[in-house]
Amino acid sequence: MKIGCPKEIKPQEFRVGLTPNAAQEAVGHGHQVIVETGAGLGAGFTDEDYQAAGATIIGTAQEIFAAADMIVKVKEPQPAERKMLREGQLLFTYLHLAPDPEQTHDLLASGCTAIAYETVTDDRGGLPLLAPMSEVAGRLAPQVGAWTLQKANGGRGVLMGGVPGVGPARVLVIGGGVVGTHAARVAAGMGAEVTVLDRSLNRLRYLDDVFGSSFRTGYSSAGLLAEHLAQADMVIGAVLVPGAAAPKLVKRADFASMKPGAALVDVAIDQGGCFETSRATTHADPVYEVDGIMHYCVANMPGAVARTSTIALGNATMPFMLALADKGWKKACADDPHLLNGLNVHAGQLTYDAVGKALGIDVVAPASVIA
Repeated sequence: MKIGCPKEIKPQEFRVGLTPNAAQEAVGHGHQVIVETGAGLGAGFTDEDYQAAGATIIGTAQEIFAAADMIVKVKEPQPAERKMLREGQLLFTYLHLAPDPEQTHDLLASGCTAIAYETVTDDRGGLPLLAPMSEVAGRLAPQVGAWTLQKANGGRGVLMGGVPGVGPARVLVIGGGVVGTHAARVAAGMGAEVTVLDRSLNRLRYLDDVFGSSFRTGYSSAGLLAEHLAQADMVIGAVLVPGAAAPKLVKRADFASMKPGAALVDVAIDQGGCFETSRATTHADPVYEVDGIMHYCVANMPGAVARTSTIALGNATMPFMLALADKGWKKACADDPHLLNGLNVHAGQLTYDAVGKALGIDVVAPASVIA
């Protein structure tokens, strides 16, 4: 199979879909790898690194899309890239279709087959290709939130760990999954007073068993959420409904009871955001204010630490990428129901139920398209 890796063109996206190690593995399996020139520079990988791994460097994205059987990326294809997709081509990347009807319709119109990293599952009920970036984003969230809290950036002017005689920042984490756990761990490590809210008692027990008194936990309810919002200096939105639009848990009306200059960090922004007032921002212009509350809603947070993120993502995606290349996507998905769960689009048909419900589009069962 001919595997193509174009350079990411989303603003301030420095990650790359294939590491040189992944390229070398694919070449070792008998596949041809073509990489757009400069694709890896943002993550610290040169064209020479890819050539040493056996890949061929290609000058333009148009040539990559025209030649490749499978396109491997990081972020969802941008409008210009979607025009280059074609019938029968395989796209393997993050998609986040539920809040993005324009992308969904373009992918359906292209006739391509699209497998989304964020809906591939594992036998423990996890999302193995989303988890590495969730870990990165979770650990980044208190860091960028602390920056947002600085007075020069519009925040309350509160130091995360406080100083002797002055209390620490109060941080509320909504959601105790991968993102929330890593966010709480880092925020507590910075000296903040942290509370994690979740609706899974089993998850709350796990957090209590593993982290003890490092941070507090609470069973999420409207009343308890309102109570903690009023006290919080920083709120980290870390909720996830796999493949679906994130629920809007914090309303604009809630801001009236919050501290002026409090920081909201919406890690769920890729899925539409979990704050009513969230809208996607970029690393170049990450923060905006609504009713005195500061919002940090960068849609590709892990891109800020591109090398760490690229290597972590590459470690997770490589086995699936090799299976798709070695077997073809139909047999690979037939052999692995968890990979089949990643199938979102095929030949003009939507194959992921949560996206169909979010966008009002008819869905066909993914098993039916590989039969």
